[in-house]
Amino acid sequence: MPDYLMYQQDNFVVLETNQPEQFLTASELLEKLQQVLQGINREDLPPELQKIDSVASQAQYLIDTSCELDVGTGQYLQWYAVRLEK
Repeated sequence: MPDYLMYQQDNFVVLETNQPEQFLTASELLEKLQQVLQGINREDLPPELQKIDSVASQAQYLIDTSCELDVGTGQYLQWYAVRLEK
């Protein structure tokens, strides 16, 4: 039986154009993605995101299914679940 800790996503490293890497909690990443999504025209979003009505649901969908969002030519936004040791 798999250990549930393998699938726990409490912390993420976020890589963004011209920014140092950031470590964010799941709620911080959700907030960041919502802010980014609000700045993107709905028509420019991937088709699967266009089908989702709320920005909060779109952001959660991205966290659950992806690790990057196309934010424009020559720019990137990527996130990866990490386990931080205490």
